[in-house]
Amino acid sequence: MARSIDVYLNDHLAGATLGTDLARQIRDRHQGTPLGATMAPLAAEIEHDRRMLVDLMERMGTYQNPVKQAAGWLAEKASRVKFAGVLSGEPEQGAFMALESLALGVEGKASMWRNLQEVADEYPPLATTNLAELRERAESQKAILDRELLAAGRQVLRDDAEPQRVNAYSAENPPASDDWRGAETVSR
Repeated sequence: MARSIDVYLNDHLAGATLGTDLARQIRDRHQGTPLGATMAPLAAEIEHDRRMLVDLMERMGTYQNPVKQAAGWLAEKASRVKFAGVLSGEPEQGAFMALESLALGVEGKASMWRNLQEVADEYPPLATTNLAELRERAESQKAILDRELLAAGRQVLRDDAEPQRVNAYSAENPPASDDWRGAETVSR
């Protein structure tokens, strides 16, 4: 019977495999653009983090579940069609969805490193891994992806119908209270 931590690490390895391939996909599709330039070092970091997870699993004696790895690989292959904009006919929409998926995955990776920090004293290989640095790097990656995601979202989610209606509030101009449900929209 597998330990809970082994199942957890295998789930995250499947996600890391998908995320690594997705980061490369975004980088390669946008080579020669500002997004491609941003993604080049980020894709390398994400791959490095995946290798760190594989190394950690090996040191912990965690068997890599081939079924979960195959599922991650298949999900990445299926994502190529969607994220290329083939289904929507909009390459920008594909990039937006790819960035959002990658940002969610990186957020999950940060959560994994935080959770592993909580049990590090129970597993010697965790205690000798700089989990705080890995968590901080994931949080930095998430901030970069969030910035790119917001830029892509502004481009893709614009309403081309006249008159354009936009939410009067934004990240830069939040509502004065936590009750944003009554936020008005304004015409441009």
